[in-house]
Amino acid sequence: MTTTAVTHNAVTLSLSITGMTCASCQVHVEHALQATPGVAEASVNLMTNSARVVFDPAIARPEMLIEAVHNAGYEASLPAAKDLPPAAEDDSHGESALRSKAFSTLFAGAVAMILSMPLMASRSHSGFDHLLMRFFPPIYTIPAQALRLILLVLTIAGMFWAGASVYARAWKALLHRSTNMNTLVALGTGSAFVYSVAATFFPHAFVRHRLTPDVYYEAVLLILGFLLMGNWLDSRAKRRTVDALRSLAQLKPQDAILLRDGAEMRVPLASVVVGDTVVVRPGERIPVDGLVTGGHSTVDESLITGESVPVPRVPGDRLIGGSLNYDGALEYKASSVGAQSVLGQMLRLMQEAQSSKAPMQQLADRVSSVFVPVVLALTAITFAAWAFFDPIGGVSRAFAVSIAVLVIACPCAMGLAVPAALTVSIGRGAQLGILFKGGEALERLARVDTVAIDKTGTLTYGRPTIVALRCADGVSEKDLLSVAASLEQRSEHPLAHAVLEKARQQNIATAEATEVQVHPGTGITGMITGRPVAAGNRGLMQTLGIEVDALEEDYPPGATLLYVSLDGKLYGWLAARDSVRPGARASIQALQKMGLKTVMLTGDRQDSAEQIGRDVGIDQIYAELLPEKKLESIRALQQSGRKVAMVGDGINDAAALAQADAGLAMGTGTDLAREAGDAILLRGEPESIVTAFLLARQTLRVMRQNLGWALGYNVLGIPIAAGALYPALHILLSPAVASAAMALSSVSVLANSLRLRSFR
Repeated sequence: MTTTAVTHNAVTLSLSITGMTCASCQVHVEHALQATPGVAEASVNLMTNSARVVFDPAIARPEMLIEAVHNAGYEASLPAAKDLPPAAEDDSHGESALRSKAFSTLFAGAVAMILSMPLMASRSHSGFDHLLMRFFPPIYTIPAQALRLILLVLTIAGMFWAGASVYARAWKALLHRSTNMNTLVALGTGSAFVYSVAATFFPHAFVRHRLTPDVYYEAVLLILGFLLMGNWLDSRAKRRTVDALRSLAQLKPQDAILLRDGAEMRVPLASVVVGDTVVVRPGERIPVDGLVTGGHSTVDESLITGESVPVPRVPGDRLIGGSLNYDGALEYKASSVGAQSVLGQMLRLMQEAQSSKAPMQQLADRVSSVFVPVVLALTAITFAAWAFFDPIGGVSRAFAVSIAVLVIACPCAMGLAVPAALTVSIGRGAQLGILFKGGEALERLARVDTVAIDKTGTLTYGRPTIVALRCADGVSEKDLLSVAASLEQRSEHPLAHAVLEKARQQNIATAEATEVQVHPGTGITGMITGRPVAAGNRGLMQTLGIEVDALEEDYPPGATLLYVSLDGKLYGWLAARDSVRPGARASIQALQKMGLKTVMLTGDRQDSAEQIGRDVGIDQIYAELLPEKKLESIRALQQSGRKVAMVGDGINDAAALAQADAGLAMGTGTDLAREAGDAILLRGEPESIVTAFLLARQTLRVMRQNLGWALGYNVLGIPIAAGALYPALHILLSPAVASAAMALSSVSVLANSLRLRSFR
């Protein structure tokens, strides 16, 4: 296999793959893409029939990737719509055709089974025979050879009409020297058909060689029917697993109303650019992201953020494209469109996440890569053993048992076990306002035993207010606020907003700040009218050599102090206090009941952090931490043997989020894709942390259940089909029953995964 290092100019491409029916197909396509020169990574998803490829465009081209898939025996194409991922495409027509073929073939198989009963009546007089003789006596008057010919015609029709795709795929796999589930079914039904044709036209030759001239026409039809029934149920289940992604993709309206030169005009959505003034009426969906400039309304963002309560929107508020405007007309400026919008990034993140693989999938991939050849070898061994050790049944029984082994084996269940659960979980998470960035991230989160949580904006609202201030000798409150606001107007920190709000309330004038430099975790420095200014915590003042102890008495308990200096001397401080989110305490208690240790990591003062920690009931508190100290705290917890999840705002806590075993980034906006976390909590509420952990743990349980079923089914089913129970219980599976069991296995895995859709 050829591998290529990921370069800085590597691009990611999603391909739609057709022709895959089982895990073996997935492995073949993945290997073909990975072997293409210039490809650094390739991940194929059987659930969504898609491939995600990372490649160097200087070496590989999309045409080369499509050709590689074609050479492997499958077909690939670029998604039909640029912003519609393959997983969101619907194929209801193909699903309907599959259903018709499945039911028709099963009906034909049932008819064939009834017509086959008179052929076995001389050797068997079961209760079913007596019922047929009573209710359908005419079929027992039809000559045996005529019945065989009728069955032959019925079977040929079913094989060509319903089974053509199975045989075509098996033949294509043979031409490309590979095997898949279609290989097993084609060999099983093909062998049964050839044996039956020979028994139909040359029965005396069978008798001469002491073979029973049985025909298996009904088995051929029932095997194909159950296979198609399983494929149809699989298709339905797969469509339901990607419903969340499809519903997101369909949120985007087709057009938008723009205000140009004082007149409204409706244009296609693709024509909207950043800066356009968009008009949205009551009952319409918001076309693109933007900021409200006029009007008042309430907006339903539940399908995007998971927030079930409509939120009010007034001038200055943000709007997310795809959300539903309720009761008022709004005008707003478009701020991001297309792939850069929140909805566009959510779709891309979900597609990438569903194309990723959880570590648990590696076991399934290793088994799937050798599954079909091993089954073929076991089939040959089974045939030889029965032919040698069963002188009564002989070759006829050995043949029937071998066909049962071929068709009961199911690589589909193995291939779907992990991605089915992962796909449903990621979709359900998105509906609840949680974006997981992949299967590995979700699995890591489920194994965490410690949660480190940033205080500001996570446990608190992140909107502090100034509750007190104190000035140095000779400094007025007006001057202190003016200097602080002049510098902080260049910052996005929550404390900066508090200072600016206080200055606005008192109509304080501000000056232009220059040479502004932000010091992450400590504060901000700059120049105002040529004089050096700084605003930040005690750590920044110490770095600048400024003494603060003289003004520290009488500050409000639990408040955060923002020190301000001018010309290298302390100018005063402002005390800010944040409010604890209503659900913070209940969320911390829920995490603790789940067996998780809770830790607070904050850059705030020790007394302020301890007060918030007591209010919410957190286990351990680390305060006055710079960003690098937060990183060291995460490492220290990991070195002590803990599996740590970090919850933060994704900006100041980026290093800690990246270091943690699992990172949860709070908040929403157009920078979703650049967050350092493994998951993004769009609602930004503490309850979302609990939901993320519960969903991850439930998903891991479902993955284990699916893998256990898929492995257990094949480990038990194949020996039973081979006759392991015959010596003690005289139980043998007919090929038709084996086919039904094969269809049931993959459907069971999908049905179990779909339980995650109702996760609360």
